[in-house]
Amino acid sequence: MAARRYDSRTTIFSPEGRLYQVEYAMEAISNAGAAIGIMAKDGVVLASEKKISSKLLDTTAVGVRREKMYRLDDHIACAVAGITADANIIINHCRVSAQRYLYTYQEPIPLEQLVRNICDTKQAYTQFGGQRPFGVSMLYAGWDENYGYQLYMSDPSGNYSGWKATAIGANHQGATNILKQDYKEDMTMKEAVALIMRVLSKSMDTSLAPEKVELCTLQRDEATGKITYKVFEEDELKPLLDEANQEKESSAD
Repeated sequence: MAARRYDSRTTIFSPEGRLYQVEYAMEAISNAGAAIGIMAKDGVVLASEKKISSKLLDTTAVGVRREKMYRLDDHIACAVAGITADANIIINHCRVSAQRYLYTYQEPIPLEQLVRNICDTKQAYTQFGGQRPFGVSMLYAGWDENYGYQLYMSDPSGNYSGWKATAIGANHQGATNILKQDYKEDMTMKEAVALIMRVLSKSMDTSLAPEKVELCTLQRDEATGKITYKVFEEDELKPLLDEANQEKESSAD
């Protein structure tokens, strides 16, 4: 009950030095659909769980078909976990920031700079009165000339960090434990996709189905230098999901 005296504003510290509203925002993300990212030697793969709230929902409609995966620039993609409406604001901010940098410097924005820009905005929403933190965490996948393939995660507090593989959202701790055991430094894209499906199947309460999962990859063609962002369609997803479901059932037996 002591928290109630200090959680009415985002700008009030508790005697223990905690900002309860920021912690509550992180708790909201823990109840959202899971999102997982894995960095392979030849690309980055992102997968996320879509929670279908009603069987009457049109899963092919705009805003539902691509609810968790977004392209921010030609060389950057992201996956979100949390409040989708909040994510839309941040995604628009990222896209404008990336295009502003391209217009100014005539080159693509480095991934870490884009993440830092948006995290500065997120941090401001925890420091000034009359605002609440964004209730969304994001995984950013990208490639740039300085550091090659990269994977970053940001949370509502404005913190960000680089990862080889990580998970956010529901059951993220269990998913992270599996990644710790099975992730290898020199994984190929095919191995990373198989691992991410396995982790997602074990972190979700139900069996995997195309309407409940989004999967995307970001790869660079070494010959042409072109970066390809690919979202897996239902016919490409189904064999991967069936294989993961079979593996989950066999391990349960």
